[in-house]
Amino acid sequence: MSEPVAAGVSSLPREVREQLAELELELSEGDITQKGYEKKRAKLLAPYVPQPQGVDPAPQKESRTPMPVPAAAPASASSSSSSKFHRARSGGARDERYRSDIHTEAVQAALAKHKEQKMALPMPTKRRSTFVQSPADACTPPDTSSASEDEGSLRRQAALSAALHQSLQNAESWINRSIQGSSTSSSASSTLSHGEGKGTSGSLADVFANTRIENVSVPPDVTATTSCSSARPAAIDLPPAGIVKGMHKGSNRSSLMDTADGVPVSSRVSTKIQQLLNTLKRPKRPPLKEFFVDDFEEIVEVPQPDPNQPKPEGRQMMPVKGEPLGVVCNWPPALEAALQRWGTTQAKCPCLTALDVTGKPVYTLTYGKLWSRSLKLAYTLLNKLGTKNEPVLKPGDRVALVYPNNDPVMFMVAFYGCLLAEVIPVPIEDAGGQQIGFLLGSCGIALALTTEVCLKGLPKTQNGEIVQFKGWPRLKWVVTDSKYLSKSPKDWQPNISAAGTEPAYIEYKTSKEGSVMGVTVSRVAMLSHCQALSQACNYSEGETIVNVLDFKKDAGLWHGILTNVMNKLHTISVPYSVMKTCPLSWVQRVHAHKAKVALVKCRDLHWAMMAHRDQRDVSLSSLRMLIVTDGANPWSVSSCDAFLSLFQSHGLKPEAICPCATSPEAMTIAIRRPGVPGASLPGRAILSMNGLSFGVIRVNTEDKNSALTVQDVGHVMPGGMMCIVKPDGPPQLCKTDEIGEICVSSRAGGMMYYGLAGVTKNTFEVIPVNAAGSPVGDVPFVRSGLLGFVGPGSLVFVVGKMDGLLMVSGRRHNADDIVATGLAVESIKTVYRGRIAVFSVSVFYDERIVVVAEQRPDASEEDSFQWMSRVLQAIDSIHQVGVYCLALVPANTLPKTPLGGIHISQTKQHFLEGSLHPCNILMCPHTCVTNLPKPRQKQPGVGPASVMVGNLVAGKRIAQASGRDLGQIEDNDLVKKHQFLTEVLQWRAQATPDHPLFLLLNAKGTTVCTATCLQLHKKAERIASVLCDKGHLNAGDNVVLLYPPGIELITAFYGCLYAGCIPVTVRPPHAQSLTATLPTVRMIVEVSKAACILTTQTLMRLLRSREAAAAVDVKTWPTIIDTDDLPRKRLAQIYKPPTPEMLAYLDFSVSTTGMLTGVKMSHAAVSGLCRAIKLQCELYSSRQIAICLDPYCGLGFVLWCLCSVYSGHQSILIPPMELESNLFLWLSTVSQYKIRDTFCSYSVMELCTKGLGNQVEILKARGINLSCVRTCVVVAEERPRVSLTHSFSKLFKDIGLSSRAVSTTFGSRVNVAICLQGTSGPDPTTVYVDLKSLRHDRVRLVERGAPQSLLLSESGKILPGVKVVIVNPETKGPLGDSHLGEIWVNSPHTASGYYTIYDNETLQADHFNTRLSFGDAAQTLWARTGYLGFVRRTELTAASGERHDALYVVGALDETLELRGLRYHPIDIETSVSRTHRSIAECAVFTWTNLLVVVVELCGCEQEALDLVPLVTNVVLEEHYLIVGVVVVVDPGVIPINSRGEKQRMHLRDSFLADQLDPIYVAYNM
Repeated sequence: MSEPVAAGVSSLPREVREQLAELELELSEGDITQKGYEKKRAKLLAPYVPQPQGVDPAPQKESRTPMPVPAAAPASASSSSSSKFHRARSGGARDERYRSDIHTEAVQAALAKHKEQKMALPMPTKRRSTFVQSPADACTPPDTSSASEDEGSLRRQAALSAALHQSLQNAESWINRSIQGSSTSSSASSTLSHGEGKGTSGSLADVFANTRIENVSVPPDVTATTSCSSARPAAIDLPPAGIVKGMHKGSNRSSLMDTADGVPVSSRVSTKIQQLLNTLKRPKRPPLKEFFVDDFEEIVEVPQPDPNQPKPEGRQMMPVKGEPLGVVCNWPPALEAALQRWGTTQAKCPCLTALDVTGKPVYTLTYGKLWSRSLKLAYTLLNKLGTKNEPVLKPGDRVALVYPNNDPVMFMVAFYGCLLAEVIPVPIEDAGGQQIGFLLGSCGIALALTTEVCLKGLPKTQNGEIVQFKGWPRLKWVVTDSKYLSKSPKDWQPNISAAGTEPAYIEYKTSKEGSVMGVTVSRVAMLSHCQALSQACNYSEGETIVNVLDFKKDAGLWHGILTNVMNKLHTISVPYSVMKTCPLSWVQRVHAHKAKVALVKCRDLHWAMMAHRDQRDVSLSSLRMLIVTDGANPWSVSSCDAFLSLFQSHGLKPEAICPCATSPEAMTIAIRRPGVPGASLPGRAILSMNGLSFGVIRVNTEDKNSALTVQDVGHVMPGGMMCIVKPDGPPQLCKTDEIGEICVSSRAGGMMYYGLAGVTKNTFEVIPVNAAGSPVGDVPFVRSGLLGFVGPGSLVFVVGKMDGLLMVSGRRHNADDIVATGLAVESIKTVYRGRIAVFSVSVFYDERIVVVAEQRPDASEEDSFQWMSRVLQAIDSIHQVGVYCLALVPANTLPKTPLGGIHISQTKQHFLEGSLHPCNILMCPHTCVTNLPKPRQKQPGVGPASVMVGNLVAGKRIAQASGRDLGQIEDNDLVKKHQFLTEVLQWRAQATPDHPLFLLLNAKGTTVCTATCLQLHKKAERIASVLCDKGHLNAGDNVVLLYPPGIELITAFYGCLYAGCIPVTVRPPHAQSLTATLPTVRMIVEVSKAACILTTQTLMRLLRSREAAAAVDVKTWPTIIDTDDLPRKRLAQIYKPPTPEMLAYLDFSVSTTGMLTGVKMSHAAVSGLCRAIKLQCELYSSRQIAICLDPYCGLGFVLWCLCSVYSGHQSILIPPMELESNLFLWLSTVSQYKIRDTFCSYSVMELCTKGLGNQVEILKARGINLSCVRTCVVVAEERPRVSLTHSFSKLFKDIGLSSRAVSTTFGSRVNVAICLQGTSGPDPTTVYVDLKSLRHDRVRLVERGAPQSLLLSESGKILPGVKVVIVNPETKGPLGDSHLGEIWVNSPHTASGYYTIYDNETLQADHFNTRLSFGDAAQTLWARTGYLGFVRRTELTAASGERHDALYVVGALDETLELRGLRYHPIDIETSVSRTHRSIAECAVFTWTNLLVVVVELCGCEQEALDLVPLVTNVVLEEHYLIVGVVVVVDPGVIPINSRGEKQRMHLRDSFLADQLDPIYVAYNM
């Protein structure tokens, strides 16, 4: 929109301005489209806009600012007349209680101020399908200005769009450029950037950040598998693109750039992360209090008050008295007496008029009718409901009144009927809510009165009974329509006594937490309140009043039902439903009935202004009082002003506007009396928001943007007394310049919360105290729940409600104020009907502000994000407080109160339990959370000196442990004389040729293949001869074995040994996902420099297939030999290695961090390992063991291929993939063969736990019994998964599994078997350790159930001949047993080094032959496992007779996250995250540029994706004191998991950065 129009809006003729406002309204309400709006608007303005010569008007229209027009007038130029025009405008939200133009200007100014500071918020990434709401917009350049448009910015936009156009043609180049631009200068200004970009790179980054171009060439997706099911794809070991220990691959993925870390990174994600980092580098507001001090034991909060904060300086206030309550001679002794008087003497006088839906009067209840019908009802209630001896109701019983909001007549009869019968009416909203049930229960209600229509509308059961609502007591329903009532006999008269302190009625109120309580009002309070209102409002008999409020409670009840009868008034009741269809109806009623008083809320003023044009000729000159009942709301002042300016010309007198303040407990607190015509209107208080946040009254001088303008609500009520006390702690009187809770003492106020004695005392019986704490007087006061002060001339000012109080970092903010700020930020395009909820949640020792708004169905992603970013800035600038979370939910989805408002406590509950389903969310923990403990500074390591002195840092003894000493074990085994496994096999083939060593089962559990000692030997010889003849191999050549799990793999292994070749076992590629699995095979073949590949015919065809060629270069495979049909040819001689130190085989594996490592196993290590396992598990040729493991590396390979040959026991082999088609296979095999020892992996155990957990009965029926099992060992290289092993034991206890059977092993790359439970020795022990201490590398044992405790289990017993020591990984010094350190191992079966291309000895020496830096006289050579753990001496006795030392593994050193100077284990964070919501299937965390990234798999519907963002952020902050940087929500099965069931987090990280995850949602926390 061009400048002249903006400035000149105020000079347009009034009709045009009104038509413009009308148009705005239609647009905001969605009645016309944007296009229609612009067309009509242009037509209206055409005569007034000077048209420049020869300029096509189109571009101007394009560049209109995306703002409501009037607000687009530059803030400086808004003259008084234009701001008056603003006020008349509706702003488009129906429920605009909070509209304030002073405020809007403040927000504009605040946002303008922010323009200077560049702030780039990365926009969240969202999968298009997730939220249907957003139309896929065309790319639009960012909005470059917020208020005034100048030609410069037009030119800039044109330049930007040109740049955008050109850049789309060569997306590659400019993405690179924009990244460099954004990382060097922090000018990647995004949605909020308003300044000019620095050079092209900056502005391109701008466009880029804003437009999420979808057609950028993306690198091929290697993570997706082709299987369509949502199940996790087959386990895949994925090394990264070329990170191999000791080698660097030159080639890199195409179309990716390398970042400093050498990790390939794609453009989109890293730009966003770079933006996020730039944003986070912006200086934070100085924290309001000192950081926590991390006192290791406990985090202690040390709030340091800001020395500059304003403090109250006034004297202590004195209670303020209202005028005395005058005694009028004819005031009745009780309200019922007034009804009797008018009903018998003035029967024809109108009492209440009800309207139909169109707003026309439909029925008038006279005083005579009210009296006679109430009498009938009273008589019926007391005499006709039960029998004479057993009446259902007795005087004093409580009765619920359930009447619709459009039936005041029936309600009024029911209410007075109850009063006459001396039962206590409890008016409630339409039936339903559970909390109302709490109220009914606490009031002991068994009877509900209602109308016939209402009863018909209640939900019924099959047999016609009314449904029992959730949480409600059983009720008897009574219909009060006249035809069902019995006429009372002539001689029956109700008992009308003088009003006393007995209860008259109960009014409900909802507390901040959402519970509903009943405020009891006594008969004398009801009467006194009516008297005080009559005096304050100067009511006289026969006056007509119009009531737009809810007549069941608050001012609507007090004026329209009670005071009405006291003064024989005539009330015209305008229900909410009529207001919705005809917003002007109340004004028309005032005009038609020449009403003297009207009772309204600000909302009704707004609605009337919006519909104002419908009625040119209404007159409000009859009104002497327009009572604004929410005049206590800080934003009512502008509503009143705007209404007056519009309706003054219709006869409204300025002095007639009377704001008042009310609360359920104290009833009417204050009301402005009608003024004298011509007298000056009361002043306003313009208060400093900053002062208010500290509870101090300061007139705002410095910054007009953060001011709050409030109007007075008049004087204290007649006969009342008021004081202001501190809102928290004892009721100490405030100083005169201090804000506090308003307390009132008068006969007219509530007496208690019915049935809740404890809460009652603190609210209804408050005796104020002075600064010294001694009571002031003995008059009890009632707390009103309103915050305010008494100003000059004893005028009362209210600045907020206790319920809306948000206490953040020791400062008070008002929820309503924050809502108002949100609405003032051009909310018209984004927020649906102004529906915004603000509340606080408690996270990490402080309250955090959450803002939730409903988003218009037609709002675009860009608009919403823009609005969210601006709201954050506006709140920050005006209230000086950060918003923790800002969420947008689809229109009409927030929980509603009965009258259509937002149900705040339910909204909060939905937010906390993750059922709010936002469609947009922005979390700002980085800016809000300023009370984290200081990052830890690492202490320099302990030097040798301190050890010599003997003060080994807190630990009492050096942390070391060892297995049994091999030298002392008697084993007269014949095997021992053979040095090599090949010799053992030859010896067995001669000694026990027919002894079966291996049995392979298929999915049905039938044996498909067996191998005796002789068969194995013969087959191995044949393979060896093929290697020599066909392969022309020499001793020492490496051979890759590519076989499915089975016996062929074993024979090929021994064939290689017979030929003197070095076998390398490799998992075969997966035919369904070649692109993902073949590159790993290819890599191992290359890295191991294999001279030949042994495999099956099927796999050979696969390796040479066209599909394989698409994934790798198939021409460069080495010789491939298939071993399916072997010639029967004897080997000339079996190779015997010259020394046991010679290499036996290579063990290749991909670590969880994505490292591909091959370790060298010598013949000596193989024999040592087999012997240790034989001794630990007591394996002999008569034994059978069942193995359900992958046989390709580590201990799995050793158990599958080596142990049986060494020990002679029989191994039953169960390939784990067979379990996918038959879950029962493993357990039924163990049961059928009566196996005592079985080995499995975590993935197998998890499969059985999840798949068979609910089928234990079926297992029993099949006769499966596990009582034979002595040890069930999980083979793993990680911290024991205690929860999984526990649930496995618990589930299968019923089919005989012993609780002591399940245990785990521990091995690593340098030594594949360090611990293994075995058969003898004590059971595995468990301990609870303190998580906070672990982060400091300290071990502190705590009790079970202690907060922040972690359950750890021992990883089995240390194998014979193995020694471990716990070492500080940095200083390489030994540690005490109260420290966490790296586990170092010394054993005869440690691997002899890494197998690398260049044989990089330094790397190898460091890991395999290391000495302690001090404290070890023997100079033992240790191998570093790369795992952190600790040793604890237990109470148990080891086999040696000494106390047993248990080794606890905590996690891999490579995996740990170093954040804020502390050490975190990903699994701990992941465990917390997985617990937060039922829809989180799996979770993985990693760090990127010091940001914590959390990836969660969503197993629910996509609507729940955004619910997870705040829950994940909260739990990580609460339990780990970390702020999450990025939350990524993905589909199930996206997190890669290797064959051992371990998460591959680094691979996930690379995929995320290369933008290959196809996430459902990515949230960048600010």
